[in-house]
Amino acid sequence: MGGEAREHSQIMAAAGRSLAHQRAGGRRLQPIGQRSRELRRAHLKRKVARLVTAVVAILVAAMGAGLLLNGIGFTGIVLTVLAMVPALFVFARYPRLAVPDQARLNSGDLRTMLGNPELWLEAQRPALPAPAVQIVDQLGGQLDALGLQLEGLDETQPQVAEVRRLVGEYLPEGVSTYTSIPRHLRGQANAGRVPDDDLAQSLGRISAEIDSVSRQIAEGQIDKLAIRTNYLGDRYGGALEDRSTG
Repeated sequence: MGGEAREHSQIMAAAGRSLAHQRAGGRRLQPIGQRSRELRRAHLKRKVARLVTAVVAILVAAMGAGLLLNGIGFTGIVLTVLAMVPALFVFARYPRLAVPDQARLNSGDLRTMLGNPELWLEAQRPALPAPAVQIVDQLGGQLDALGLQLEGLDETQPQVAEVRRLVGEYLPEGVSTYTSIPRHLRGQANAGRVPDDDLAQSLGRISAEIDSVSRQIAEGQIDKLAIRTNYLGDRYGGALEDRSTG
């Protein structure tokens, strides 16, 4: 009976991982946010530029050979095409977009600091349980919105430091701690705790904290808008009323 129970548990765990893979792995190449999408687009542009440069270089070499030899003939054309094939293959596939190291996630300016964790999370997503995958997808949108709010803010602002801790430290630490656990143990209870559930709860708290920081920044902007509105009302309100009555 004990063996059958363990086998059933392993089957259920495998089914859960399969579901997570279908939900996450099938979309793992898709970015979770605008920041990582921008990084992927920039990488693709560099790759295309290298590819075009390689093709042009081969064509220029073939043309040069043709001028020196008064034509390269059919054999030369075939060799030129054959030279292009491996160049197209290599430059179309390599270099691959590098996933940032965990140690680098809290470095760089704000735009980089928010984009790199998105790329890092996308790479980790296939290993995460389905509830955590949903929160990771949600985090991408939150980080994008927060990035717009943080633009123009002084790096010394407490909200910026809090975001760096949440996104650059707490978030990757929680995920890497989970992925360091053997796969067959992630869905099993140990001392009353299930790693799958703990990860989802941890990511949920981080998501809530990011939302809280976003609200704090928004409230500051709302206060500034209210002050500005009151100032304009005090300064021009009387003149506007005179015009309306006149």
